[in-house]
Amino acid sequence: EYFSMKVILFGATGMVGQCVLTECLKSSIIKEILVVGRKSCGIESEKIKEIIHNDFMDYSEIESQFQGYDACFYCLGVSSVGMSKDQYYDITVNYTAAIAEVLGNLTPAISFGFISGAGTDETEKSRTNWARVKGKAENLLRQYPFKSLSLHRPAYIKALKGIKVSYATAKYFDWLIYPLVKTLWPKYVITSEEMGQAMINSMFQKEKVRILENNEMKRLAGKDTPITTS
Repeated sequence: EYFSMKVILFGATGMVGQCVLTECLKSSIIKEILVVGRKSCGIESEKIKEIIHNDFMDYSEIESQFQGYDACFYCLGVSSVGMSKDQYYDITVNYTAAIAEVLGNLTPAISFGFISGAGTDETEKSRTNWARVKGKAENLLRQYPFKSLSLHRPAYIKALKGIKVSYATAKYFDWLIYPLVKTLWPKYVITSEEMGQAMINSMFQKEKVRILENNEMKRLAGKDTPITTS
């Protein structure tokens, strides 16, 4: 008897969301992916069901469609560069709180995976605004009765074939910086494939809450996911 999961994915058109979607499509244990976003992910698959939704503070019109899912991969996020503190807080904390409230009440047995970032400060005392705000979002999620919560903190993500990056300088970073970082600080580099695999595998964690730094995500990506029930 095969084990199968139905998952909800937010942020599928972003770089991390693409990583997760790509690995979900390849995974034998994921039978359905509900993609929620402002625009289509542009991929046709029997596994994918899409909802186009614009208001990430209000899910009242679509929340009934979230029932029956085993996991949520929340990859909706932005860089703080060039953004006001209020905007960044809104997207990082308030958007996260809105979906956590819905899923926490509707399907508390769901496993929740959240994309945070290397350097996130859960004490919320960092001098760096984004690190405090990400920490705030992480702490907020801890309050909900999810089956499990995995807080992913990737560092340098190396996009493999098929993953579109959102910043124009990416090819220069990959050419100049990636080889250097991989050689000198390998624990701070993760591939898009490892990123997606780690997020899927984290749904089977035994811990109620788990912080996954970059190196732990790489180790988790290398582990087999359970494909059969006992």
